[in-house]
Amino acid sequence: MAALRIIKKYPNRRLYDTETSTYITLAEVKDLVLQYREFQVQDAKTGEDLTRAILLQIILEEESGGVPMFSTDMLANIIRYYGHSMQGLMGSYLERSINAFHEAQKRFQAQAQVLVPKMPADAFTNMMTGGQQIPQVMGGYLEKGAKAVIDMQDELRSQALKLFSGFPYAAPPGESEPGPEAPKPARATRAGARKPRAKKKK
Repeated sequence: MAALRIIKKYPNRRLYDTETSTYITLAEVKDLVLQYREFQVQDAKTGEDLTRAILLQIILEEESGGVPMFSTDMLANIIRYYGHSMQGLMGSYLERSINAFHEAQKRFQAQAQVLVPKMPADAFTNMMTGGQQIPQVMGGYLEKGAKAVIDMQDELRSQALKLFSGFPYAAPPGESEPGPEAPKPARATRAGARKPRAKKKK
């Protein structure tokens, strides 16, 4: 197993590749991702792991230029789940969706090369990525997945409200709980109504 490639990030925002002993750009870090190279970006002073921050920076640049993968609505929905009780569920669902999509793409490429054996190994990949079809398809796929989670949450909330609607709840603080129902007052007799006559003694 190859050793983990360490990239140092300095205060001047420059990235130093300890394997090649050279400074590299963000585009070259992106190439490492595309090559499936294992690496970690560390703060040059503290050693803090900055890999996620660098990857998010690459995503931001990709979303800002070219064909974006995520729509405005999807980004808004993702933001709404930060700090939400279902944040972990949304994150794991999207991660599994990406992995499933990636595996499906790999199988499709393998099958295409079997069906068209004369096609160069990288021709199919270039054909798909050159026209930016993959980002669009991936974005739509993830957007549908995110909507499924939101719909599931709404359904769970609806079912919970139905389930607990018949249960008695304690009165909120400051409000007295209702006591036993008071007996209903007797009906008042109409004015002028005749009283029943007493029976005469024989």
